[in-house]
Amino acid sequence: MLKKPGFAVAVVSVMLLLYCVMIIVNRALPVVYFIFAISPFLLAWLALSIICYGKFTGTEFKDGEEWGYQDKQKKKD
Repeated sequence: MLKKPGFAVAVVSVMLLLYCVMIIVNRALPVVYFIFAISPFLLAWLALSIICYGKFTGTEFKDGEEWGYQDKQKKKD
């Protein structure tokens, strides 16, 4: 559970959606305050799980390349 970035993304996204809906509806203020209080810990958990256990599926840079867009063709200079 803690080593799955997809699970962390889902949980934090649901909490954000719940927080936004509850603010709009203006109900259950203790729950809104609780979600607001734990949000830094949720974001830290999300960031650490993505950094530590996330898998990169893009192409790797070649020697001499610094950055680039994957949807653009490289110009040969």
